[in-house]
Amino acid sequence: MLNQDNPVWLITGCSTGFGRELARLVLARGWRAVVTARNPATLEELVKGHEDRALALDLDVTQPRQVLAAVAHAKSHFGRIDALVNNAGYGYLAAIEEGEDAAVRAMFEANVFGLVEMTKAVLPIMREQRSGIIINLSSIGGLTSFGATGYYHGTKYAVEGISESLALEVKPLGIDVLIVEPGPFRTHWAGPSIKSSATVIDDYDATAGERRRQTAARSGNQAGDPVRAAEAIIQAATSPKPPLRLLLGKQALQLARQKLETLRADFDAWEAVTVGADFPQS
Repeated sequence: MLNQDNPVWLITGCSTGFGRELARLVLARGWRAVVTARNPATLEELVKGHEDRALALDLDVTQPRQVLAAVAHAKSHFGRIDALVNNAGYGYLAAIEEGEDAAVRAMFEANVFGLVEMTKAVLPIMREQRSGIIINLSSIGGLTSFGATGYYHGTKYAVEGISESLALEVKPLGIDVLIVEPGPFRTHWAGPSIKSSATVIDDYDATAGERRRQTAARSGNQAGDPVRAAEAIIQAATSPKPPLRLLLGKQALQLARQKLETLRADFDAWEAVTVGADFPQS
């Protein structure tokens, strides 16, 4: 559970998007915040006027030494960490066959292993406190998949699975886990932050290629408001019983419900074959 008596939030990826808006709202509420980014110059405007309650740190979550140093600095400066927001990450556009190994591995390092490193570094502090909340930014892409973002989905499906197990492990210790699943929002995800494979195969033009074009076309025009998303995250995190999952945006809700219906249809249609795979009962 989140300590709500002047809590300390540690937020990764605060240069843009959800991380930045969340940091703004946390500080506006009078709480304390450790705001981080790979380029600390992007954090100057965030902490201005809040120097007594804000700590800006240089952090690349793919660098374990930086992770440990940032968490130690946060603990030394504020004495505790009440909320960890694993927000740092990015997307990658490529059909599966087009995927370039180094780029894919780099994304997994940021989206999955960086999240794990941050979580493992903060957990000893939260275990000692017997309180805290870990907020992992997933995506509607952690529940359902599209062409051209298969590798990105792979990272977010991993975040979902890790987070579910983590929630079971830490709940008895007074620590909650919240998985946030946004749909399309007006962040830099589909614009300046997105990466794409240089390899393009013509046979995928109607599938992955079309998704690449759609992603570029809708950048800056998405229905989702990052400020309202940050408000929703705070509302869930401060709830007496935070949900395990928080969908953000109407499209995310629609897509999640469609996925449930697809799963149910397959499960029901193949029920006899599924059950028949067990040893016969005597």
